[in-house]
Amino acid sequence: MDTSRLKICILSAAYNENENLLVFYDAVKAVIDTLPYSFEFCFVNDGSVDNTLRIIRNLAREDHRVKYLSFSRNFGQQVALKAGIDSIDADAIIMMDSDLQHPPALIPVLIDTWLQKRVNIVNTIREEDKDLSWFKKKSSHWFYKLLNNISNLSLEPGQADFRLIDRQVTQTLKNSKEQDVFLRGMIQWIGYRQAQIPYKPHKRFAGESKYTFSKMVKLALAGITSFSVKPLHGAIYLGFTIALASLLYLPYVLYSFFSGHAVDGWSSVIITIAFFGGLNLFILGIIGLYIGKILIQNKERPLYIIQEHNIYENSYSQL
Repeated sequence: MDTSRLKICILSAAYNENENLLVFYDAVKAVIDTLPYSFEFCFVNDGSVDNTLRIIRNLAREDHRVKYLSFSRNFGQQVALKAGIDSIDADAIIMMDSDLQHPPALIPVLIDTWLQKRVNIVNTIREEDKDLSWFKKKSSHWFYKLLNNISNLSLEPGQADFRLIDRQVTQTLKNSKEQDVFLRGMIQWIGYRQAQIPYKPHKRFAGESKYTFSKMVKLALAGITSFSVKPLHGAIYLGFTIALASLLYLPYVLYSFFSGHAVDGWSSVIITIAFFGGLNLFILGIIGLYIGKILIQNKERPLYIIQEHNIYENSYSQL
């Protein structure tokens, strides 16, 4: 392989990142300008309401290597990355956050690992960040443990969306028509030859993380329901177990009936009804979640809507 002819794209989703974009661009540019490959940027503006799009436009005017897509509204980071993957024609794509938590200095390491180990995917594993709160650390640990136990995946704790994928993987992901995008799961599920490298995350340069607790829960649900039906199996087992347990109450009812004692105790009856009512709603919620995913998938709405771009129309699939 003539590595000097390799084309590599830096893909970054941006949502209200006007304080970080220029610093991110300069930091990445300082690294890639020292490497013997052909690089380009692809920024996906995920419905930002600040000056993010204006800054990206200015970068595109100043540097012909800067390409961008701009959504009609906020569709989410995972969808933004998928849109970038759909649009890019490159030998490899490196996905990075635009807040500088993913160190640009690792770009040569990702590329060297890809070339030397002859793999299709180079994942990064985030080392423990001492600055993270106790809740953030524990919630991340519980997320990966629950996801691996309840799905058919085997994700490493700390695995991030900071990775390199080659052209073969890119084409596979382009062919995916899933509406509920969870790239970490998809990358692990599709297989191919994969390698991992550790990294220490940098502090966010400016602003606050856009991943709120509710978005983390939504991402977790997407990961679980997209790659497993075990929650449905669990609902069946739980219902069957409780039905058997309820039979233990039958001898007491028969004894009370034949001995002439009234079966009283309204409080216990109400508690029992409330418990089983809540359990039924819980199980119906699990079932409804899967049915809802089927409904959304069958509607076949576009995964995202691109309002503006500077990429030739024949270079990507969903314009």
